[in-house]
Amino acid sequence: MKSTRILMAMLAIIALPTLGMAQKFAYVDSDYIMSKIPTFKSAQEQVDKLSEQYQKEVEERYAQVEKMYNDYQTEKVLLTEDMRRKKEDEIIKKEREVKELQMKYFGPEGQVFKKREELVKPIQEQVYNAIKEIATEGGYAIIFDAADGGSMIYTNSRYDKSDEVLQKLGYK
Repeated sequence: MKSTRILMAMLAIIALPTLGMAQKFAYVDSDYIMSKIPTFKSAQEQVDKLSEQYQKEVEERYAQVEKMYNDYQTEKVLLTEDMRRKKEDEIIKKEREVKELQMKYFGPEGQVFKKREELVKPIQEQVYNAIKEIATEGGYAIIFDAADGGSMIYTNSRYDKSDEVLQKLGYK
C-alpha cells in the first residue's frame, strides 16, 4: 500500500509538468504546395527532360551492346578461340562503358541528381523556411507532411497550413 502511494506520487511528479504544456500540431501537404509554385514546376520539367534525354542515350547504347552480342552469337561458331575472346572482351568493355555512363547520369552523384540539387533544392529550402516560420509564429511543436500518404489516418483541414505556407512564399 505504501509502495503504491510512493509510485502514484512519483507518477504525479513526472506527469504534472507535461499536463500544463499541451503540444500544438499542424500539417502541410508539400506536394500541394509545390504544385502551386510555378518555378518548381519549371525546374521539375527541366530535370525530367534531362533525365529522359539521358535515359534515351543509355538505352541506345545498351541496344548497341545487345546487337554486338547477337552478332557475336551468330558468328561464334566461325571464329577462332582468339577471335572469340577478343569479341567477348569488346562486348564486356562496351557494356562496362554503358554502365559507367548510366552511373554518370543517374548515380548518387550523377548529373540528374546535381541538376535537381541546383534547380529544386533552393525551392524546397524556401518552403521549409516558410514552414519553420509558421511553426515558430504559431507555437507548433510539430508540423507533419501529409504528402505521399504520410501515414496520417485522419486530418482536420482546420490544421492544414499548406495555404499559409504558400501565402508566406508570396503565392495565392
